[in-house]
Amino acid sequence: MKTLKKDNAYYEDVNIKNELHLRKLLESLPPYCKQFFVGIEPTTSSRTRIAYAYDLGTFFDYLRENNPVCNEKKNTAIPLSLLDELKPLDIEEYLFYLKYHEKDGIAHSNDERGIKRKLASLRTFYNYLYKNEMIKTNPAFKVTMPKIHDKAIVRLDVDEVAQLLDEVESGEKLTAHQQKYHERTKTRDLAMLSLLLGTGIRVSECVGLDIDDVDFKNNGIKIHRKGGAEVIVYFGDEVRDALADYMNQRSGITALEGHTNALFLSMQNRRISVRAVENLVKKYSKLVTNIKNITPHKLRSTYGTNLYQETGDIYLVADVLGHKDVNTTRKHYAAIEDNRRRKAARYVHLREE
Repeated sequence: MKTLKKDNAYYEDVNIKNELHLRKLLESLPPYCKQFFVGIEPTTSSRTRIAYAYDLGTFFDYLRENNPVCNEKKNTAIPLSLLDELKPLDIEEYLFYLKYHEKDGIAHSNDERGIKRKLASLRTFYNYLYKNEMIKTNPAFKVTMPKIHDKAIVRLDVDEVAQLLDEVESGEKLTAHQQKYHERTKTRDLAMLSLLLGTGIRVSECVGLDIDDVDFKNNGIKIHRKGGAEVIVYFGDEVRDALADYMNQRSGITALEGHTNALFLSMQNRRISVRAVENLVKKYSKLVTNIKNITPHKLRSTYGTNLYQETGDIYLVADVLGHKDVNTTRKHYAAIEDNRRRKAARYVHLREE
C-alpha cells in the first residue's frame, strides 16, 4: 500500500531551504561565525540569518583584500584576534568601501539603506562576540549609524485601485501575447490582487496560503507572519467574491505532487512564486500608471493608507499589517497624519468673513 506524502506548509519549506543555504554560506566564513548563527537562531528568522551571512561575507572579503594581516588568506582563515584589533576608523573605512566596490569583475554599490543594514549586521555580530567574551573590544558599537533620508511612499490612489482591478478582469490593454494566457489566469489574478489590496498581507504570506487556510464562514485567512506568528486576517465581501470564484476554478485543477494544498497555482500547477506575483503586479499596474513603480509591497502600502484614512486609528493599522512597533507604522503614514492636521486649519475661523 502506497503512503501518501503530506505536503509541507510553505513556510516550512522556505525555512528548510534557507537553513541549507545558510550552511552552504557558512563554509566560506571563519569557523567562529558558526557559533554566532547558533546563538541568534532562537530570536531571528531564517531569512534574517541568510542576510547576516551575506553581509558578513562582504565584510570578510573586505578584510582579506585590504588588511595586511589577511593577505593571501582565505576568508575561513581570518583569525578572531584580528576583529579585536580593529578600530572604529577601520569600520568607517569599510562603510566607505561599501559605496562602490568590485568583486569577481562585477561592480557592487550600496545606497544609505544598504550601508546601514550592513553596519547593523556587523554590530549584531560584534555584540554577540563581545557579550560572550570571545573578544575584548567592540569597535562597531562606536560607529554612528548613517542618516537615512525619508522616501515618498508610493501607493495607488482610490481610482487607480478600481482601474487596476478592471484591467485584470478585462485584459483589453494587454499585449496579444499576454491575452493568450489571460483567460486562463484572470480569475486567479483577480483573486490574488483583491486579496493583497483588501487585506494588506505580504506577498510571501499570500503565496504561502493553503486551501485549508481560507475560512468563508468568517471571511478570514490564516497566515504566518514574519517571525513565525500565526494570525487570522479578515476580508470584505469584494475579496470574498473574488476568492470564491477562484476556489471554484481551483477545485478543477490537479496540482503537482507537493503542491496539492497550495491555494494559488502557477500555470505549471505548482505553488505560485513570489517572483511570479511581482511580475503580474508589474504587468497590470503598468496599464494604470507609468510614473509609479508598483510592487506587491506598494499594494500593502495602499491598503494601509486606505485603512488609516477611513479609521484614523494608527494602532489598528499597525495590528492588521503586523507591525511589532507602532512607530514603524506612524513613520510610514506620517504624511497622512500631517495632511489631516492641515485640514483642521480650515475649520477654525477667528473672525466672521
